[in-house]
Amino acid sequence: MLKPICIIPARGGSKGVKRKNIRPLGGKPLIAYALESAINSNLFQDVIVTTEDEEIANISKNFGANVPFIRPQELATDLTTTEEVLIHTINELKRLGFEFDTIMLRDCTVPFIDEQDMKNALKLFFENECDAVFGAINAHPNPYFGMMELNEDGCLIKSKIPKNDVTRRQDAPVVYSVDGMFILNVDFFLKTKKISAGNIIPCELSKEHGHMIDFEFDFKVAKLLIEKT
Repeated sequence: MLKPICIIPARGGSKGVKRKNIRPLGGKPLIAYALESAINSNLFQDVIVTTEDEEIANISKNFGANVPFIRPQELATDLTTTEEVLIHTINELKRLGFEFDTIMLRDCTVPFIDEQDMKNALKLFFENECDAVFGAINAHPNPYFGMMELNEDGCLIKSKIPKNDVTRRQDAPVVYSVDGMFILNVDFFLKTKKISAGNIIPCELSKEHGHMIDFEFDFKVAKLLIEKT
Protein backbone atom coordinates (compact mmCIF):
# COMPACT_ATOMS: atom_id res chain seq x y z
CA MET A 1 0.00 0.00 0.00
CA LEU A 2 1.31 3.44 -0.94
CA LYS A 3 1.84 5.83 1.96
CA PRO A 4 -0.26 8.99 1.75
CA ILE A 5 1.12 12.38 0.84
CA CYS A 6 0.44 15.34 3.12
CA ILE A 7 -0.33 18.56 1.23
CA ILE A 8 -0.21 21.90 3.05
CA PRO A 9 -1.48 24.93 1.09
CA ALA A 10 -0.06 28.26 2.28
CA ARG A 11 -0.51 31.42 0.28
CA GLY A 12 1.12 34.71 1.14
CA GLY A 13 -1.86 36.99 0.64
CA SER A 14 -4.08 36.10 3.60
CA LYS A 15 -6.61 38.87 4.30
CA GLY A 16 -7.84 38.39 7.87
CA VAL A 17 -4.34 38.51 9.39
CA LYS A 18 -1.51 39.76 7.20
CA ARG A 19 1.16 37.10 6.43
CA LYS A 20 -0.70 34.83 8.82
CA ASN A 21 0.86 31.56 7.70
CA ILE A 22 4.37 32.62 8.73
CA ARG A 23 3.49 34.90 11.62
CA PRO A 24 5.43 33.97 14.79
CA LEU A 25 3.52 31.93 17.36
CA GLY A 26 5.29 30.54 20.39
CA GLY A 27 8.71 31.25 18.90
CA LYS A 28 8.20 29.81 15.41
CA PRO A 29 6.15 30.51 12.29
CA LEU A 30 2.55 29.34 12.36
CA ILE A 31 3.10 26.94 9.46
CA ALA A 32 5.88 25.20 11.40
CA TYR A 33 3.37 23.48 13.70
CA ALA A 34 1.66 21.65 10.83
CA LEU A 35 5.00 20.88 9.18
CA GLU A 36 6.66 19.46 12.28
CA SER A 37 3.70 17.32 13.33
CA ALA A 38 3.29 15.86 9.83
CA ILE A 39 7.00 15.24 9.25
CA ASN A 40 7.70 13.81 12.70
CA SER A 41 4.71 11.47 12.52
CA ASN A 42 6.33 9.33 9.77
CA LEU A 43 2.83 8.73 8.44
CA PHE A 44 3.50 10.21 5.02
CA GLN A 45 5.83 9.46 2.14
CA ASP A 46 6.27 13.23 1.74
CA VAL A 47 5.04 16.52 3.18
CA ILE A 48 4.39 18.99 0.36
CA VAL A 49 3.82 22.72 0.68
CA THR A 50 2.07 24.46 -2.20
CA THR A 51 2.60 28.23 -2.21
CA GLU A 52 3.08 31.14 -4.60
CA ASP A 53 5.27 32.91 -2.04
CA GLU A 54 9.06 32.52 -2.07
CA GLU A 55 9.43 33.44 1.61
CA ILE A 56 6.88 30.84 2.67
CA ALA A 57 8.59 28.31 0.40
CA ASN A 58 12.00 28.96 1.98
CA ILE A 59 10.66 28.81 5.54
CA SER A 60 8.84 25.56 4.74
CA LYS A 61 12.05 24.03 3.34
CA ASN A 62 13.94 25.09 6.47
CA PHE A 63 11.45 23.11 8.56
CA GLY A 64 11.88 20.01 6.39
CA ALA A 65 9.01 20.27 3.92
CA ASN A 66 9.27 19.55 0.22
CA VAL A 67 8.39 22.49 -2.07
CA PRO A 68 8.89 20.95 -5.53
CA PHE A 69 7.26 23.83 -7.42
CA ILE A 70 5.98 27.37 -6.92
CA ARG A 71 2.25 27.72 -7.37
CA PRO A 72 1.14 30.10 -10.16
CA GLN A 73 -0.07 33.50 -8.95
CA GLU A 74 -3.44 32.95 -10.63
CA LEU A 75 -4.02 30.06 -8.21
CA ALA A 76 -3.33 32.22 -5.15
CA THR A 77 -6.07 34.85 -5.31
CA ASP A 78 -8.97 35.51 -2.96
CA LEU A 79 -11.23 33.75 -5.47
CA THR A 80 -9.12 30.60 -5.85
CA THR A 81 -10.81 27.52 -4.42
CA THR A 82 -9.09 24.84 -2.38
CA GLU A 83 -10.22 22.34 -5.01
CA GLU A 84 -8.35 24.25 -7.72
CA VAL A 85 -5.19 24.31 -5.61
CA LEU A 86 -5.43 20.59 -4.88
CA ILE A 87 -6.04 19.61 -8.51
CA HIS A 88 -3.01 21.64 -9.59
CA THR A 89 -0.85 20.16 -6.81
CA ILE A 90 -1.87 16.56 -7.55
CA ASN A 91 -1.25 16.99 -11.27
CA GLU A 92 2.15 18.58 -10.68
CA LEU A 93 3.20 15.83 -8.27
CA LYS A 94 2.14 13.14 -10.73
CA ARG A 95 4.05 14.94 -13.50
CA LEU A 96 7.14 14.90 -11.27
CA GLY A 97 6.83 11.14 -10.76
CA PHE A 98 5.18 10.88 -7.34
CA GLU A 99 3.02 7.79 -6.86
CA PHE A 100 0.13 8.05 -4.41
CA ASP A 101 -3.56 7.31 -4.13
CA THR A 102 -4.37 9.03 -0.83
CA ILE A 103 -3.69 12.56 0.36
CA MET A 104 -4.15 14.44 3.60
CA LEU A 105 -4.95 18.09 3.08
CA ARG A 106 -3.54 19.78 6.18
CA ASP A 107 -4.62 23.30 7.10
CA CYS A 108 -1.68 25.16 8.63
CA THR A 109 -4.05 27.60 10.34
CA VAL A 110 -5.10 24.75 12.66
CA PRO A 111 -1.73 24.31 14.36
CA PHE A 112 -2.45 21.96 17.26
CA ILE A 113 -3.51 18.81 15.40
CA ASP A 114 -0.99 16.21 16.54
CA GLU A 115 0.38 12.85 15.46
CA GLN A 116 -2.35 10.89 17.26
CA ASP A 117 -5.10 12.92 15.58
CA MET A 118 -3.61 12.15 12.17
CA LYS A 119 -3.17 8.46 13.04
CA ASN A 120 -6.81 8.28 14.12
CA ALA A 121 -7.98 9.88 10.88
CA LEU A 122 -5.89 7.61 8.66
CA LYS A 123 -7.06 4.54 10.60
CA LEU A 124 -10.68 5.54 10.03
CA PHE A 125 -10.02 6.09 6.34
CA PHE A 126 -8.30 2.78 5.66
CA GLU A 127 -10.60 0.66 7.84
CA ASN A 128 -13.88 1.96 6.42
CA GLU A 129 -15.46 2.08 3.00
CA CYS A 130 -15.44 5.84 2.60
CA ASP A 131 -14.28 8.52 0.19
CA ALA A 132 -12.95 10.94 2.78
CA VAL A 133 -12.29 11.55 6.46
CA PHE A 134 -12.55 15.08 7.86
CA GLY A 135 -11.28 16.52 11.11
CA ALA A 136 -14.43 17.48 13.01
CA ILE A 137 -15.31 19.42 16.15
CA ASN A 138 -18.65 19.11 17.91
CA ALA A 139 -20.14 22.50 17.05
CA HIS A 140 -21.34 24.90 19.74
CA PRO A 141 -23.47 26.87 19.19
CA ASN A 142 -25.63 24.44 17.28
CA PRO A 143 -27.83 25.58 14.34
CA TYR A 144 -30.65 23.45 15.78
CA PHE A 145 -30.41 25.23 19.15
CA GLY A 146 -29.43 28.82 19.89
CA MET A 147 -28.66 29.98 16.35
CA MET A 148 -30.95 32.11 14.18
CA GLU A 149 -30.78 33.79 10.79
CA LEU A 150 -32.49 36.71 9.09
CA ASN A 151 -35.41 36.08 6.77
CA GLU A 152 -36.40 38.27 3.81
CA ASP A 153 -38.29 40.60 6.17
CA GLY A 154 -35.24 41.15 8.37
CA CYS A 155 -36.64 39.07 11.22
CA LEU A 156 -34.87 36.30 13.12
CA ILE A 157 -35.93 32.73 12.40
CA LYS A 158 -34.48 29.39 13.46
CA SER A 159 -31.52 28.34 11.32
CA LYS A 160 -32.43 24.66 11.34
CA ILE A 161 -35.68 23.08 12.46
CA PRO A 162 -35.25 19.57 13.94
CA LYS A 163 -37.76 16.78 13.44
CA ASN A 164 -38.61 16.91 17.14
CA ASP A 165 -38.81 20.03 19.30
CA VAL A 166 -35.51 20.74 21.05
CA THR A 167 -35.65 22.55 24.39
CA ARG A 168 -32.17 21.62 25.66
CA ARG A 169 -28.83 21.97 23.88
CA GLN A 170 -27.84 18.38 24.65
CA ASP A 171 -30.96 17.11 22.85
CA ALA A 172 -30.11 18.86 19.58
CA PRO A 173 -28.80 16.78 16.65
CA VAL A 174 -25.00 16.56 16.61
CA VAL A 175 -23.47 19.06 14.20
CA TYR A 176 -19.79 19.29 13.31
CA SER A 177 -17.50 22.10 12.33
CA VAL A 178 -14.94 20.55 9.98
CA ASP A 179 -11.39 21.82 9.79
CA GLY A 180 -7.71 21.05 10.05
CA MET A 181 -7.27 17.80 8.14
CA PHE A 182 -9.05 16.21 5.19
CA ILE A 183 -8.08 12.75 3.95
CA LEU A 184 -9.14 12.14 0.36
CA ASN A 185 -9.15 9.30 -2.12
CA VAL A 186 -7.26 10.87 -5.02
CA ASP A 187 -9.13 9.14 -7.86
CA PHE A 188 -12.52 9.99 -6.37
CA PHE A 189 -11.50 13.60 -5.77
CA LEU A 190 -10.20 14.06 -9.32
CA LYS A 191 -13.43 12.56 -10.63
CA THR A 192 -15.76 14.78 -8.59
CA LYS A 193 -13.45 17.81 -8.27
CA LYS A 194 -15.07 18.38 -4.87
CA ILE A 195 -13.59 17.93 -1.41
CA SER A 196 -17.01 17.54 0.23
CA ALA A 197 -18.39 14.68 -1.84
CA GLY A 198 -19.17 11.01 -1.39
CA ASN A 199 -19.14 9.17 1.92
CA ILE A 200 -17.36 11.28 4.54
CA ILE A 201 -16.51 10.04 8.04
CA PRO A 202 -15.73 12.48 10.89
CA CYS A 203 -12.59 12.16 12.98
CA GLU A 204 -13.41 14.02 16.16
CA LEU A 205 -10.94 16.61 17.42
CA SER A 206 -10.86 18.35 20.77
CA LYS A 207 -11.64 22.06 20.72
CA GLU A 208 -7.99 22.76 21.55
CA HIS A 209 -6.59 20.62 18.73
CA GLY A 210 -9.19 21.96 16.30
CA HIS A 211 -8.55 25.62 17.14
CA MET A 212 -8.46 27.57 13.87
CA ILE A 213 -6.62 30.86 13.46
CA ASP A 214 -8.47 33.31 11.23
CA PHE A 215 -8.39 36.53 13.24
CA GLU A 216 -6.24 38.36 15.80
CA PHE A 217 -8.39 37.00 18.62
CA ASP A 218 -7.60 33.45 17.49
CA PHE A 219 -3.88 34.18 17.77
CA LYS A 220 -4.40 35.36 21.36
CA VAL A 221 -6.24 32.14 22.21
CA ALA A 222 -3.49 30.08 20.54
CA LYS A 223 -0.84 31.82 22.66
CA LEU A 224 -2.81 30.99 25.80
CA LEU A 225 -3.08 27.34 24.74
CA ILE A 226 0.70 27.19 24.21
CA GLU A 227 1.35 28.77 27.60
CA LYS A 228 -1.02 26.28 29.24
CA THR A 229 0.99 23.34 27.91
